[in-house]
Amino acid sequence: MNTSAEYDTIITKCRDLFVKKAADYGTAWRIMRLPSVTDQIFIKAQRIRTIEENKFAKIPDDIPSEYIGIINYCIIAMIQLELPTNAEENLPIAKVKELYEQYINETKELMLSKNHDYGEAWRDLRMGSLTDLILMKIFRVKQIEDNSGLTIASEGVKANYQDMLNYAVFALIKLTNPTEEQIQNA
Repeated sequence: MNTSAEYDTIITKCRDLFVKKAADYGTAWRIMRLPSVTDQIFIKAQRIRTIEENKFAKIPDDIPSEYIGIINYCIIAMIQLELPTNAEENLPIAKVKELYEQYINETKELMLSKNHDYGEAWRDLRMGSLTDLILMKIFRVKQIEDNSGLTIASEGVKANYQDMLNYAVFALIKLTNPTEEQIQNA
């Protein structure tokens, strides 16, 4: 298992979809305020949790698609967070690719550092725990947003978006290489 290579494989799929959607729709998401992006991530994570608990879905989008959506909305959030408010709404595709790479590279570096220190503990987590961790991070971000971005002792929203993105990548890696427990619980 090579986490870095597995990570890159997942991100390639996510990036390709992101760029194709940017070609289809432009960067219409630039109109969204940060709390709206956070709510989109919440919707996707909550749907995953509902499917995990109910063991079935009524609409065809599968769980991997929802994790891909979480990853790409986290990228959108980081772009929105750091672009000036007066930046143009319709970004050229080349700029979209550049920003995507910038935030993925930063987030992957964070993952590699944490992965080193935690000894790849995520590989032993249950799928539901990854979903719950994403939801917890969403609620943290919502609280920070409700506090106008002010924190006393915690990291800011960007670090939480990065963690959510990394948890979603871990979930997709685990879904690509299911364990016996995942197969039995499917």
